[in-house]
Amino acid sequence: MARAATLRILGIDPGLNVTGYGVVDFTRGGPAIVEAGTIQTDTKADVAARIAQIHADLAEILAEHKPDAAAVEKLYAHYKHPRTAILMAHARGAILLACRQAGLGVRDLPATKVKKSLTGNGHASKRQVQLAVQAACKLDQLPEPPDVADALALALCAGRQATDYTHPASKKKDRSTNYTNCTKRRQTEQRGLK
Repeated sequence: MARAATLRILGIDPGLNVTGYGVVDFTRGGPAIVEAGTIQTDTKADVAARIAQIHADLAEILAEHKPDAAAVEKLYAHYKHPRTAILMAHARGAILLACRQAGLGVRDLPATKVKKSLTGNGHASKRQVQLAVQAACKLDQLPEPPDVADALALALCAGRQATDYTHPASKKKDRSTNYTNCTKRRQTEQRGLK
């Protein structure tokens, strides 16, 4: 089934244990969630197996939903927690590879920019982000877990930037140059958010 003139963005909140994702369509009526969920890896498996699972699941998601672009949280390292950044970098590598293989453009967004875009506060709490996503997507309940809310927030921020808050089919200049190449996914557990 062909989709209407929309911009479809895949938001990805990378993590080695839990990677959140959200596929969002941008239409005249506003953003609409197509699918959202998590890719959860076995914490007892070795790192290589977990990275392979993230890559395979994401490739499946990309093949199924065929987004126009992706938005991934930018890597941030804190001197008190360098191991966290290293583990997240492993997941990001698998994600970026899957996106590249699918020929998908990727927007690298800092968490503070995404939070500011949605809540007006670059240091908003997880709950504030969940409430902002709930309002933007007109959801009956908060998106859970927070990894899903963060992924949806990434998609919302990237979609708004790409469309300049207008319908993607408008005659504005092509925004596809805002993205670099990347591609696919598939989740092990889906969350109903409608």
